[in-house]
Amino acid sequence: MILIKNIDTYKPKHIGRKDILTSFDKIAYISEKINLPLSNFPKSEIIDGSNLMAIPGIIDLHVHIIGGGGEAGFTSRAPELMLTQLTTNGITTCVGLLGTDGTTRNMGNLIAKARSLEIEGLNTYVWTGSYKVPTRTITDSARGDIILVDKIIGIGEIAISDHRSSHPSNDDLIHLATEARLGGMLSGKCGILHVHVGDGKNGINPLFYIRKNSEIPFSNILPTHINRNGLLFKQAIEYAVDGGFVDITTSIRPEGDDDVVDPVVAFQELLKHNVSPYQITMSSDSGGSSPIFDNSGNLIKFGIGSPSSNIEILQNIINAGIPVEIALIPFTSSPAKLLRLNGKGVLSEGSSSDIILLDKNLKIHSVICKGKLMVYNYTPIIFGNFENHSI
Repeated sequence: MILIKNIDTYKPKHIGRKDILTSFDKIAYISEKINLPLSNFPKSEIIDGSNLMAIPGIIDLHVHIIGGGGEAGFTSRAPELMLTQLTTNGITTCVGLLGTDGTTRNMGNLIAKARSLEIEGLNTYVWTGSYKVPTRTITDSARGDIILVDKIIGIGEIAISDHRSSHPSNDDLIHLATEARLGGMLSGKCGILHVHVGDGKNGINPLFYIRKNSEIPFSNILPTHINRNGLLFKQAIEYAVDGGFVDITTSIRPEGDDDVVDPVVAFQELLKHNVSPYQITMSSDSGGSSPIFDNSGNLIKFGIGSPSSNIEILQNIINAGIPVEIALIPFTSSPAKLLRLNGKGVLSEGSSSDIILLDKNLKIHSVICKGKLMVYNYTPIIFGNFENHSI
């Protein structure tokens, strides 16, 4: 049990100063004042929240937990992410996925890593597939993966408008979206087709085609990287205004004179167009490479997405003047609702005890995940195997 005293609490809705008591992996009570019995009561950790703020743990729906990349050869394959790289940045739930390379990395590797992080203390899920179509699976079909493998919640990241994709046809995408939806219906999962959108001139036109020529609801398709260039972002605004869901990548940020749309600006613009924050999610693409190609398709440079990008962009959004209640939604309650992760993304009695404590400068002071204190006083206290106990 953990008792957090007198903390300014956001559900994300602001409910003022409260005491929060967690019991195992659930929030047991939220009240004006909670006093524990002095005797015959389980030992509880007590945290003074007087100078802190409580928010739900971050749900990152796009994480290359076994590493991504490889576009510059074998030495450019990004390494696996370790537990504290995620927890120290407030990520309490992540959805792992493959990317460009579905050959030297596979679904078996991905599920094994997700289970490892789960044992170490994180909430984990997985997308089945990779850039390629026909896509990588564990069973004989993507639908079968969603139905039969507990960790798998949908299909992704399937690449479109990208020279690294297998250039699926519009009908290929409709088939995959149908497989995802039906798999989700039969298993009680979200059944989303999670789509990587590249810099190609076609943008998200294939998704407009799906909308016009199929019966797939908007809630079963989620395009990501929509802020990678101005033209794509304009399409994404149109798609969201029509009712679609979009994912902003927090690690994609402007450098120099490029055409990247800053994640903060992207969020502000979507809100200005009266897009509900519950149609917007934000994810880090952490562990994935960020290659830059010239007009001839030659690789100029590449970086790697960082788990820190989510909390950094959340801080920037709040500092830009957007209310905390709204700023939190694309990192917490919106992905929880879209991915059908019941009890997550919100601080309420009976919900998951995944909690971040922020200081007055919006820096992460402590992180509780599944009722365990993972980070305390700015320092990780639970480490994964093979970590050297330093960040």
